Amino acid sequence: MPPALRRLALTAHVTSSVGWLGSVAAFLVLAVVGLTGEDAQRVRGAYLAMEVTGWYVIVPLAFAALLTGLVQSLGTTWGLFRHYWVLAKLALTALATLLLLLHMRVAEQVAHTAARTAGTAGTARRPHR
Repeated sequence: MPPALRRLALTAHVTSSVGWLGSVAAFLVLAVVGLTGEDAQRVRGAYLAMEVTGWYVIVPLAFAALLTGLVQSLGTTWGLFRHYWVLAKLALTALATLLLLLHMRVAEQVAHTAARTAGTAGTARRPHR
């Protein structure tokens, strides 16, 4: 792989991996707000934001980290099977991505429940005019 392409692949890999970590931190904050919040609207909003953050930020970054890691290993002298730690990183990233997809099914169910209850809970509190 030419040096410029190698640098681009490395930059993409580091960016997607660090972005994945940062977006998981944001997801964790939303989960804590959802679990500990006392305001029903804020809790519902946190669960809805978790679904959007998961599907449109975390999952794409996970796949980008997996793909760019493969490109890095196959296109550089590190190789995929040459060093055990490269294969270990690939296995950990693939396992984390699989677990993420399984977790997103749960997050999606919780968000859909929050969306369904949003209309009924909000109208019950409003006084009639």
